[in-house]
Amino acid sequence: MARTDPNNRARYWADRRVRGLSLLHADFTRHDYAPHRHEALVVAVTELGGAEFTSRGRSDEARSDVLMVFNPDEPHSGRMGRSDRWRYRSLYLDAEALAGLRAGLGIDALPYFTRNLFLDRDLVAGFLDLHRALDQGEEAEDAMLATFGMLFRRHGSGDRRALVAPQDRALLDQTVALMRDRLAEALPLAELGAAVGLTPFQLIGLFKRGTGLTPHAFLTQLRLDRAMGHLAAGRSIAETALLVGFCDQAALQRHFKRIYGFTPLQFVRAQF
Repeated sequence: MARTDPNNRARYWADRRVRGLSLLHADFTRHDYAPHRHEALVVAVTELGGAEFTSRGRSDEARSDVLMVFNPDEPHSGRMGRSDRWRYRSLYLDAEALAGLRAGLGIDALPYFTRNLFLDRDLVAGFLDLHRALDQGEEAEDAMLATFGMLFRRHGSGDRRALVAPQDRALLDQTVALMRDRLAEALPLAELGAAVGLTPFQLIGLFKRGTGLTPHAFLTQLRLDRAMGHLAAGRSIAETALLVGFCDQAALQRHFKRIYGFTPLQFVRAQF
């Protein structure tokens, strides 16, 4: 169960100038992030304190002298660890924001990051200044292009992700399509596995190899992705919860906060 604290503070908003860019300013005294992934590129910088996070099978420490970067769809989790406070700022760039960034920088393809943590004080300072400028509603197009351009140039690389075996990819795609089609239904492991000719144990292995998440965690993420779409379209939180397969509004709120660090209501308010 995720630990929470009434002293936690989090502000989440969508930028009004850069389409597809969302931002978070969080100040946590206790919060555990369950294993999850974002469809967006995530860049985060710590202002005070720190936390531990796990990605790619290893654990590292978020602190004020390092920049954290997660590729789109890259699984990770986090917890406070030894720190009693973690105040940080993060930027989330979805496909539309990344396309605009690519056009602004004049590059054909976005780089892939083979690490999640970069000891680069210039970039830490740059992203702090950028986030604070966006927070104040200032014009920051030049700063955004300069800062991300520096990040890509210094630390980006070609796509060196380990390729998923073709047979695994086919089975994974088939299972994910089934999950998307039947998102609001109960989907036991045995039923999902049987649909692609795998045992529950084999299905778990397939998802761990292909996504870094368990089938249940991946299904929860798909439900939250769909929930964001419904909420952005104006549906109520209670209606959305049932539409995407959660038993009630409280369940959606619990998973939402556990994964993203902010509530569905904060997400809704950021859209309008």
